[in-house]
Amino acid sequence: MIWLAAAFFVTALLYASVGFGGGSTYSALLALSGFDYRLLPILSLICNVAVVAGSSIRFARAGVTPWKGALLLTALAAPAALVGGLTPIREDAFFILLGGCLVLAGLALFVPQRSQSDTPTRWVRLMPVVALPLGFLSGLVGIGGGIFLAPLLHLTRWNETRAIAATASLFILVNSLFGLAGQLLKNGSDRLGEAAAFGLPLMIAVVIGGQIGSLLALRVFPARVIRMLTAALTIWVGGRLLLSM
Repeated sequence: MIWLAAAFFVTALLYASVGFGGGSTYSALLALSGFDYRLLPILSLICNVAVVAGSSIRFARAGVTPWKGALLLTALAAPAALVGGLTPIREDAFFILLGGCLVLAGLALFVPQRSQSDTPTRWVRLMPVVALPLGFLSGLVGIGGGIFLAPLLHLTRWNETRAIAATASLFILVNSLFGLAGQLLKNGSDRLGEAAAFGLPLMIAVVIGGQIGSLLALRVFPARVIRMLTAALTIWVGGRLLLSM
């Protein structure tokens, strides 16, 4: 449990530094440790909420959340996250999908962030359509979806960098809550107690790591360094999971 809590701490620290929750990596770490795959999404989504709730509030208080666009994307994705959480999936399919998502998520972190002078592309209108499958995937495997949404928003020049980070944070928070509801409806509410009983040290680790990660992003490490470290961690864990199948 000590090594797992340490890994959760580092994951939360890195992901929070770039505005994400880390749910996909939490799930992979739990899978590599032999944790019951039916509980993986539940615990990962709880940890997601613990990491991004504070950042969502901070973005809102700072007035950088583009509410109209952010709420549209989130409102479309959230019901799909609920459906994803309700959808049965075999253990082998779950792990293959999770590992693939991690590798893709790590590669997505290499997408360059937009500059203030960039104008939106014509593809920006497709973002509400993209929100639906991202929401479903979020609920199915226990991720927030923001790690995929943010690079797409940058590629289409949807908004400026801080607004995209705020949108991704809100997207992760709401999708995690709806996905968690779906998982509990599918597996039974008693699973929440099981996941929480096992995962309390892990949840404490991600709360502390998330707070430190936010401070490091602001005061110590350059954003590019943090993103590369996060990408390396994500691809490594995803690759390990796929190779272990």
